[in-house]
Amino acid sequence: MAPKTAKKSTFVVDCSKPVDDKIMEIASFQTFLAERIKVAGKAGALGDVVSVSNDKTKVTVTSDAPMSKRYLKYLTKKYLKKHNVRDWLRVIASNKDRNVYELRYFNIAEQEDDE
Repeated sequence: MAPKTAKKSTFVVDCSKPVDDKIMEIASFQTFLAERIKVAGKAGALGDVVSVSNDKTKVTVTSDAPMSKRYLKYLTKKYLKKHNVRDWLRVIASNKDRNVYELRYFNIAEQEDDE
């Protein structure tokens, strides 16, 4: 039986809407993730196992170790709460690609129509 190779997982958080509206900075979100992602039970000790990179509107997390997508959602929500924008933004899995999360605004207009 062939030895199992570590499955490389890549996750993307698309922050295009809040970044375009200047609600959040992509660089601060990247450093937050780099400081908070735990590898072998230690936060911030990414080493060669996990890498966090960003372009203008997206943050990409690549991991050689097993890492759940849900953990990335948890950290994203924690970042939004820390910067007091959790009331307006939510983290949603993309319909197109299963390894992508998007930050979207709550639909407040629909709630006002109901009243």
